[in-house]
This record gives sequence, C-alpha cells and structure tokens, in this order.
Amino acid sequence: MNILITGAYGQLGSEMKVISEKFSQHTYIFTDVDTLNITNEAELQAFFTTHTIDYIVNCAAYTAVDKAEDDKETAYLINCEAVRLLAKTAVTYNAKFIHISTDYVFDGKSYIPYNEEMPICPQSVYGQSKADGERAAMDIAPNQMVVIRTSWLYSSFGNNFMKTMLRLGAEKTELNVIFDQIGTPTYAADLATAIMHVVNAENFVSGIYHFSNEGVCSWYDFAIAIHKKAGITTCKVKPIESKEYPTKTPRPHYSVLNKLKIKQTYNFEIPHWEDGLERALRIVNSE
Repeated sequence: MNILITGAYGQLGSEMKVISEKFSQHTYIFTDVDTLNITNEAELQAFFTTHTIDYIVNCAAYTAVDKAEDDKETAYLINCEAVRLLAKTAVTYNAKFIHISTDYVFDGKSYIPYNEEMPICPQSVYGQSKADGERAAMDIAPNQMVVIRTSWLYSSFGNNFMKTMLRLGAEKTELNVIFDQIGTPTYAADLATAIMHVVNAENFVSGIYHFSNEGVCSWYDFAIAIHKKAGITTCKVKPIESKEYPTKTPRPHYSVLNKLKIKQTYNFEIPHWEDGLERALRIVNSE
C-alpha cells in the first residue's frame, strides 16, 4: 500500500515518520510545501499522475490561531482550499483520504464531552477555516473520507505546550498557567498510531471521528504534570483565569472530546494522557 503523508515537517508528520518504521509493509511518501504544494491543483495532478497513492494522510495545517485573524487568506488556503483539492484528487485517483481537524470547530461552551453529532460553532477564523475544510472534503469524497478531530496536540518534535513548559520551568522561578480551560492533551505519537489503525483496518468506515488521549485536565494541571514528571522543582506554577492572559482569539473553555465512535468502529484502546506524557518526556530526555 502506498501512503502519501503531507505536512511531514510538523509534529504529527514527524510522528508518522517514526511509526512508519513499525508498519514497514507499506510504502510512504513524505512531503511538505517544498516538495508538494497541496494548494496548487496542477502540482497535485502532476504528482498523482506519476505516483500510485492508496491513502492520503493530510497532516498539513495552518495552526497559528491568533495570526489567522489577520491572515485569513492563508489560513483558508491551507485549512480549506488545500483540503478541498486533496479530496477532489482522492476521488479522481480512487485514494482514501484521512484529514486531521480540531476541537476549535466547537464553541467550547458544552459541559459534556463533544461527540461527532453535536453541532459545530467555531469562534475564530482558524476554527471556521478548519470547519469549512471538513465540510468541503466530506461533500466531495463522502465515501473515501475520514476526518479526525483532535485537541491539545504535542510531541517531542516541534514547538508545543509541553516543550514550552519544560523551557520556562528551567528558566523561571514562577509561572502562571490558565486553569479555566479544560480539555485533553493529545500525544501526537498516539494520534499517529490511531491513523495507522484506520489505514490497516479490514473495513474503511468513512465519517467524522474524535481522537485525543483519555482523561481530562486544565492547562494548569497539564503544566504541573509536565514539571512533576520531568523533575522540575525550582519553578512554582500558579493557576490563573483566562481573563488574566488575554489573547486576540478566545480559546474554548471546554474541549473534551468523546472518543467512543473511533474506538468502537476501529477497535482499539486509547492511552491516558499522563501515559502519553511520560513516553514523550522519555524521548525528550533521551535527546
């Protein structure tokens, strides 16, 4: 099976490279903007005429939430137009398409975990661009399409909350972290594993799915766990409210995702977020 991975330089794309070694029965083509511009239809057509692709896994995304408010054109180009083109290409060349989306398609005002049937209501350009990308892809390739929404993604690769907390914990004696935003950290390696469960499943069941690690915490709880598991004792982490740390774009106050559908459909278990964190920290420490 030939699998195209876009966004190969990002957190998830990098984790897909690692996990590909465990699924060596497949052939992988890892691309990013320097080798395949997924916003260019002619370039996509040229690529697919010279490569036989069975699966597209789209890890590419515009994720600068605040910057997207002033850079709407680029956010939509990557998060919506590119996804539309990939879905169109998947139909033309009979490839299955796995696309990664976000909890930001919801408004964060729920008090129970979001399932796939709950109405979306994005509150930002970033969230709206991801929601419109989902919709475009599902409209074009409903039978070849799996959308996986995730939340609070981090990895030993790239820049993310875990690595920021490690750096600031080493630099500062005191750190303020928001406690009134609730969700679930997602170790990108576990999301990569979930993607491979879908790829290797006997039956490909199209649709929208949710994936994060199990469990629930606040950003404050996550920071405390990072420092505790990393052995950082010289930095005091203090809880603050969101209003004490204003951002250009409001963040969802509640982003817990219900993962029952993907677990039942593709028959796998999901690790707890603290387990994922321990494994990520072991890799960081080994480096």
